[in-house]
Amino acid sequence: MTAPPVDPDAVARNAEELRERINRLSGGREVTIVAVTKGFGADAVRAAMDCGFFCIGENYAQELVSKAEQFASLPKPNWHFLGQLQRNKIRSLAPVVEVWQSVDRIALIDAISERAPGAKIFIQANLSDESHKGGAVLSDVPALVDHARNVGLQVQGLMGVGPEGPPEDARGGFRSLVELAEDLGLEQRSIGMSADLEVALQEGSTMVRVGSGLFGARPPR
Repeated sequence: MTAPPVDPDAVARNAEELRERINRLSGGREVTIVAVTKGFGADAVRAAMDCGFFCIGENYAQELVSKAEQFASLPKPNWHFLGQLQRNKIRSLAPVVEVWQSVDRIALIDAISERAPGAKIFIQANLSDESHKGGAVLSDVPALVDHARNVGLQVQGLMGVGPEGPPEDARGGFRSLVELAEDLGLEQRSIGMSADLEVALQEGSTMVRVGSGLFGARPPR
């Protein structure tokens, strides 16, 4: 299915509103915005970059690689891989991914270390007991962080996805992730998407991943 075009003017308006919301809720804390363009075309990436969002998130390996080919020259995005990661996709992703946000097991750490030595990663924690969202249980996260550091990867922080349902349901998991990140000396906490942005920021998010809040409803896959 061909992705529908995005309206750059609408994206610009949404971007301004998003920045205002974040400034209001973060208490002046620096918050990185990752524009999630999965399901949209390369025009969404261009619209995001025109708004000053150079961190671009994708969930599917083939889609990311395809879009990256269209941005081979500068300026190019900083591609963040957000989806559940498969070892057999790491080889194709390694030349283009800047930050791997969904690392949740030792096998992935070792494969990334082999294909992209010194790469920047986030360890993903499962905050909802929903297996389809991926992520390690919180009690396993410290060992994964230690292993990643030992093999030379740059652990930037922790990432988590809130549960389905009301945004308030995500608060406890977000709070636990932030506390664990602090215990581990990790400055970055990638929590919060379009639907639960406010709760995540209140709990200490330093990075939010926003798709529909910028580009509108995502087309069906």
